[in-house]
Amino acid sequence: MITRRKMWQMLSSLPLFAAVANRAAGREPVASPPSPSGGPGMEMLTIFLRHDQAKTLDEINDHLKSTGWYKNFPPEGAEVLSWYVVMGIGQVVTLKFPAEKLREINVLIERAAWGGYRTEFYPTYDYRALYKQEQSKNP
Repeated sequence: MITRRKMWQMLSSLPLFAAVANRAAGREPVASPPSPSGGPGMEMLTIFLRHDQAKTLDEINDHLKSTGWYKNFPPEGAEVLSWYVVMGIGQVVTLKFPAEKLREINVLIERAAWGGYRTEFYPTYDYRALYKQEQSKNP
């Protein structure tokens, strides 16, 4: 079981969380440790593209073609880390990108994917390295 203190220590090691906590406490920002998402200023986002079951796959694809989805997604500077089809749900895409691209990604999805998909967004980070550290400390 992870204690509150341990959870706070793990969360505060994440650059975004540390910056928010320092700002809220009125402290000067401190240099961020390397981000598991790929370096300072890089973010990860998992996007659920849920199929609209009132439409056929051909109707969804026609919509995506007409809005430029296939040409424009992902935008330049964003890297697709994973893209899975989950039967009964739709597609799940995880992107890595510079933080300043967040608005561009959001607007692109609003303009091109809506109408073909219902969307959900989840800020994401790579926990594998932290989990391995915990495993080595707790055999």
